Amino acid sequence: MFQKPKVKNMGPKVRSCLDNLAVYQPGKPIEEVKRELGLTDIVKMASNENPLGPSPRAIAAVTGAAQAVNFYPDGSAYRLRQSLAARFSVDPASVLIGNGSNELVQMLALALLEPGDKVVMPVPTFPRYEPLARMMNAVPIEVPLKDFRMDIEAMVERVGPATKIIYLCNPNNPTGAIASRREADRLFERVGSGTLVVFDEAYYEYVTSPDYPDGLDYLKQGFNTFVLRTFSKLYGLAGLRVGYGIGPPQLVDYLNRVREPFNVNSLAQEAALAALEDENFVRLTRETNEAGKKYLYEAFAARGINYVPTEANFIFFDSGRDEKAVFHQMLKEGVIIRGGFGLPSHLRVTIGTPAQNARFLAALDKVLAS
Repeated sequence: MFQKPKVKNMGPKVRSCLDNLAVYQPGKPIEEVKRELGLTDIVKMASNENPLGPSPRAIAAVTGAAQAVNFYPDGSAYRLRQSLAARFSVDPASVLIGNGSNELVQMLALALLEPGDKVVMPVPTFPRYEPLARMMNAVPIEVPLKDFRMDIEAMVERVGPATKIIYLCNPNNPTGAIASRREADRLFERVGSGTLVVFDEAYYEYVTSPDYPDGLDYLKQGFNTFVLRTFSKLYGLAGLRVGYGIGPPQLVDYLNRVREPFNVNSLAQEAALAALEDENFVRLTRETNEAGKKYLYEAFAARGINYVPTEANFIFFDSGRDEKAVFHQMLKEGVIIRGGFGLPSHLRVTIGTPAQNARFLAALDKVLAS
């Protein structure tokens, strides 16, 4: 007679690389904070979402497309790829659409990384490069920031024959600082053809610095590079999860081989197409961000709070207190910001509407005075 085992059987042994991987922790959702703290009035300034909401044209496009969701989406996202290719003057075969740009990072890992390959990245930065490298038994090489900026020279020094990918999150998340064009030029002077330089430009639409190195310029010059961008930030489509990558057609062909079928839903594709053409919304978003940035800069300076000048839609600031304590006390005031970046007193706040920015400052004043 079959006897049940005394010790619970967890099934097949998982891959050993998962033992040291933590589950990704997103910014706290509004509903979760309401449940946990019993609050009803919450403002979320943690995840760099567009405080104005989605593009009105995108909303209309989603409404119109909803009647056809019984059909599978276009698996190749043909119309969206054609539109992006025309906008950026690239071959449509160079464009790949992802379920958020995060999926494209995963595709790069699946297509390129083998055990022992090395992946160079700054730290802190977007927190998916490191675990996805480990999942493929590759070796992440984390290079600390210098004065809150990517230390490109130190990153170049860590490049060797086994280096398969270099990630440049530009502007960098969480600091908002950029690598300059001169630094990017220096990087390509030193990097061999066997290494792919990935420009993660999730916030490039917010950049105002004339010294910003557009990754597409290097791609068009024939350098071995791949550019990541997203509709989650400026276009306000974070909930639909749609991003895109532009790179050498041969690389895109291989990435398509590891891409999940129908990876970007039909509503997301229609929303992205409409949002691309909504120039009024893009202009309003940029103007709101610049005004909010100026307001928060002045407010931080008046309070003696140090911050990192940003080229994105968020600001990295030094609270002067334990960042975990500040984070939790701000939650109790109904304001969600972001900490946990490995620095003892620094946090990140998304630039919001005038009302949201004022509420953030009022809550911060109360927390820092307590």
